[in-house]
Amino acid sequence: MEAWLLLSLAAAFFQNLRNSLQKSINTVLSTSGAAYTRFLFGLPLAIVYWIILRYYDPQPLNWGAQFFAFSIVGGVAQVLAMWLLLRSFHLKSFAVGTAYSKTETLQTALFTIIILGEAITGVTFIAILISFVGVCLLSLAKFSFDPKELLFSWAQKGPLMGLGNGVLLGISAVSYRGASLSLDSDNLILSASATLFVALTIQVLVMTIYLYFYEKGQIKLVWKYKLRGSLVGLLGMLGSVGWFTAMALQNAAYVRAVGQVELIFTFLTSVIVFKEKVTVNEVFGTVLIVGGILVLLFG
Repeated sequence: MEAWLLLSLAAAFFQNLRNSLQKSINTVLSTSGAAYTRFLFGLPLAIVYWIILRYYDPQPLNWGAQFFAFSIVGGVAQVLAMWLLLRSFHLKSFAVGTAYSKTETLQTALFTIIILGEAITGVTFIAILISFVGVCLLSLAKFSFDPKELLFSWAQKGPLMGLGNGVLLGISAVSYRGASLSLDSDNLILSASATLFVALTIQVLVMTIYLYFYEKGQIKLVWKYKLRGSLVGLLGMLGSVGWFTAMALQNAAYVRAVGQVELIFTFLTSVIVFKEKVTVNEVFGTVLIVGGILVLLFG
């Protein structure tokens, strides 16, 4: 099994754990404050990780304008994507908005071609489409909405926010790969770690400014619950190491497609831990996600 595939699966697993813990800390912090913990407490760990790798491999890196441009775009796009998704939670068309946000992998494939000029085969697009249908079925299984609404409401606020979330996540993933490759290193683990700590630094700066001016008191609360926040940061850091390294090794669209197994982990958690009932759509969605990934890997 290739390294990028193992890293993608591990990243999806840690992201699922981080999301679960982040939801629990959301009871004492605002949604933005809870999200801030993954950046704030993940940054020191990312710096230590970078220093250790750098100690064992001090090769020169191409710290050029292209690297910092990609890192800034990727970091800011990820924060804005999170903000759009949080805003869509308060809208009546949340379910449709969620479906539109799941176009992230399709858009990652498109931006991979446009921004990096990397080829995407027809089989890859078919695999991504199969998984996309599965993701929609699995993530929307407990929502009820009119299919016509899904097809014809794209210009409404909720769907637009969902679509914007997918666009920004796609740009973010491709930018992180672009940043790592622009360092011109033969050690892509080192390149990925450099991109990670620079991107996290940018995200901590952006989120700190936002919380200071728009959600006063949240930063103090984050530090009050720093032990729980540190665990969120650790899990977020482990997931990010997987994502960033996998995207340095392989086309970002492939990585994000495999990463959709996170929804399966979430589904299994709800069934095994919380004993929730399984619906036909959830089973069918899981089969399609796995099927899409298998087509991607062996097609």
